[in-house]
Amino acid sequence: MSITCDVKKTHLHIVTYNIHKGFSQFNRHMMVHELREQLRALGADIVFLQEVQGEHNLHAALVDGWPAEPQHDFLAADVWQSTAYASNVVYDHGHHGNAILSRFPIEHSFNQDVTHLRFERRGLLHCKINLPGGQKPLHCVCVHLSLFARSRRRQLDALATYLESVAGQDSPLIIAGDFNDWRNEADALLAQRLGLHEVFGGAGGQSGAPGRSFPAKHPMLRLDRIYVRGFSIKQAKVHSGSPWSKISDHAALSAHLSFGP
Repeated sequence: MSITCDVKKTHLHIVTYNIHKGFSQFNRHMMVHELREQLRALGADIVFLQEVQGEHNLHAALVDGWPAEPQHDFLAADVWQSTAYASNVVYDHGHHGNAILSRFPIEHSFNQDVTHLRFERRGLLHCKINLPGGQKPLHCVCVHLSLFARSRRRQLDALATYLESVAGQDSPLIIAGDFNDWRNEADALLAQRLGLHEVFGGAGGQSGAPGRSFPAKHPMLRLDRIYVRGFSIKQAKVHSGSPWSKISDHAALSAHLSFGP
C-alpha cells in the first residue's frame, strides 16, 4: 500500500492488543493466523502489540503452521511497512516482548528497560514516527507493566522521566498497551507529568473510565489503555467477545483520533 506524503495526515486510527504470544486463552490453540486476519480487518494506521513472540524454536519445530518469521513481521507483512520489536523476556528456546507496526516510517526506536523484579522482565518500546505532510513527529510508546503495584509506579515514573527528556510538551504522544492497572493509578501521573488523557475518558469514549479489556470473553478488569496528547478523540472501542476472545485472553482496544484539541 502506497503512502501519499504530500497530504497532511489529520486523522489517525490506532489499536493496542496483548496477543498472548499468538495463542488462545490457556494456550489451547495457535491463533496467529486468525490474529493477522482480524488486525487487518480493523485497518489501523499504528498497532501496539504486547507479548509478541520474536522467536520460539520449540513451537517452530512442533506447532503446525507456525510462521517462519518473527510474529511482528508475519503480522505486518504487506500492510504495515515499518515495524519495531524489542525482546524483554529471553529464554533458552526464544524470546518475547513488545512491537509497534506502522503504515508510516519509524525514524527511531528505543527499548527502555524498566525491570524492577528479576523474575518479571519489563521494557517500554518507544518509537518516533514520521507522519506524511510535514506533521510533527509522533512519539509512540508500547508498554507492558508489572503485575505488582509498587513496580508499576516505578515503571510509570521512569517512563515519564524518559519522555520528559526526549519529547517536548508540544509533541504529539501516544502511550498504549497492557498496564495491568486495575486500580487506575496511571491516569493521574500521566496527566500531571505528560499532559496525557485516556481515550475512554474523552468525548468519543464509551464511559468516563478506561475500557474493560480482561478477560476477553466477558471483560471485567480495565487492564489495557490508550493515552494520548495532542489529539481529540473521535471514537474508542473495546473489541471483546467472538472472534477476539478466541484469539487472546485480552480484548483489543482501538481509537480514532484527529490532531488538535
